[in-house]
Amino acid sequence: MNPVICPRFEKAMNLLSQKWTGLIVYQLLSGPQRFCHIESSIGVSGKVLSERLKILENEGIVKREVYPETPVRIEYSLTDKGRALEPIIRDIENWSQTWLEE
Repeated sequence: MNPVICPRFEKAMNLLSQKWTGLIVYQLLSGPQRFCHIESSIGVSGKVLSERLKILENEGIVKREVYPETPVRIEYSLTDKGRALEPIIRDIENWSQTWLEE
């Protein structure tokens, strides 16, 4: 008999396993950041970063805040739902330090 995978677990794994998504969340754990800083910090293309941020925003994991300045400043940060991923991300970070080579 095959165990049935919980649909919520499957959705979470599909979301977090998208390339760059985990690194974006990891990067935002240090606080609000502008698009260009995230892009240069993790080396993702602007197109892919934009797509991933929209997905994360739609899922309620990332918040996009527009500041009415000249020029306009936009910052991305984690919501409470996004910050709730921190223990998982930190566990992966610790696991990688122990078990993976550079």
